Amino acid sequence: MDAGFNAILIAPEDNVATVTAEILSGETVRFSRRGETVQIVSGGVPIYHKVSLADISAGQVITKYGEVIGVAILDIPAGSHVHNHNLASGVQ
Repeated sequence: MDAGFNAILIAPEDNVATVTAEILSGETVRFSRRGETVQIVSGGVPIYHKVSLADISAGQVITKYGEVIGVAILDIPAGSHVHNHNLASGVQ
């Protein structure tokens, strides 16, 4: 893995990635999607938590591992921390 990457995208269609280091607000999240480096500015994400890769509207499904892991209960801007404060898991 490129030392410049600080997030892992499991499946190319996922709308969240897992950060591998704490990301402070304003820092850049870098990961690979289909062999291309993607960068987004983060609002701050704790290590090993999920970061939104695009704007996710309330009610939209959240995908990780190529599978639905829950539904957004609030609008989630790109680069935001995705966790139980804005995600309802087990909902399909």
